[in-house]
Amino acid sequence: MRTIMKAWLRVLLLSRRLLRSTSCAIGKREVTTLCRTSCIHFKRAGASTVTMATGADLPPVAKHQNRLAKEKSPYLLQHANNPVDWYPWGEEAFEKSRKENKPIFLSVGYSTCHWCHVMERESFENEDIAKILSEHFVSIKVDREERPDVDKVYMTFIQASQGGGGWPMSVFLTPELEPFLGGTYFPPEDHFNRPGFPTILRSIAKQWEKDEQGIRQKSAKVMAALQQMVEVASDEGEGPPGLNCVQKAYQALKAREDKQYGGFGSAPKFPQPVILGFLLKFYARYIGSEMGQSALDMVLVCLRAMNNGGIHDHIGQGFHRYSTDELWHVPHFEKMLYDQAQLACVYLDAYQITHEEIFASVARDILLYVSRDLTDEVVFL
Repeated sequence: MRTIMKAWLRVLLLSRRLLRSTSCAIGKREVTTLCRTSCIHFKRAGASTVTMATGADLPPVAKHQNRLAKEKSPYLLQHANNPVDWYPWGEEAFEKSRKENKPIFLSVGYSTCHWCHVMERESFENEDIAKILSEHFVSIKVDREERPDVDKVYMTFIQASQGGGGWPMSVFLTPELEPFLGGTYFPPEDHFNRPGFPTILRSIAKQWEKDEQGIRQKSAKVMAALQQMVEVASDEGEGPPGLNCVQKAYQALKAREDKQYGGFGSAPKFPQPVILGFLLKFYARYIGSEMGQSALDMVLVCLRAMNNGGIHDHIGQGFHRYSTDELWHVPHFEKMLYDQAQLACVYLDAYQITHEEIFASVARDILLYVSRDLTDEVVFL
């Protein structure tokens, strides 16, 4: 009996240690999923703290709550307890910006975005950064899945000014919603000659105070240029593109091809199934020609490299969103349904053209992942 009691006590002590290791650390910002969930449930019930069976108290409910707490978007709700004085996209924020003559800091992301969570943890949960934002800016948070129209407008600006884009998207606007500076993820501190987020905020605030009219004039020119781009694209889009346009697209892709590792450009590398699908159609249009064969080769080299690389989850199936290196080895650990759907189609098309079993096998792998992990038992998705 004494032996049993000793064993039971050892189990109890181990359990207490495990519970403490997974509980929230008092005074620290990092909170585990278990603690976040518990705090949310007890908060809704009206309790201020949660006491576990061990007698250890979890920290109180977050002391901050901003306007995002009233929103429905999962992404916005994730930021409801940031010390940043967030506003949703709307007239209340615009009016505050105009009334106080403050520039707008616009942050756009989505709930499953890895770097969005990183920037929240590093910057938006930082009290000092929150004070800078509150003092000099009106901060607006947008869920790109809820407002794709807003995302598209300012992503066009980011891509035109930076040569690329991504999320989180960080844009600085005049009170008239005209962009004048932007980027994606900003680190919390200066590092290797790259300014950190606080440095950027202070610099913009100082420049706004010093040369507000100059910034407004530049932002107005930016909006005019973007509007012209949209109008030109609209005019050109009245009919289907001609063969000359198709061949120019092929030549542009040929110039960006990574002949050694497959794909296009350098790191980070995305699968880009739309481009691969275009090249397969180009091959079908120019079958038997040197251009057609070259287009097919670009696709097959890329598909094989992705299949062999770490971007392909060889254990859990499916494909990650992109590779952080040019060899397709190191994945960004995020999987998107739309990528799986489009890549499955490309691999199936490659199989139908080449009859190589490996392409059919990869397509089955993708569909297995979708049916197992991305399909609901009640509804399809």
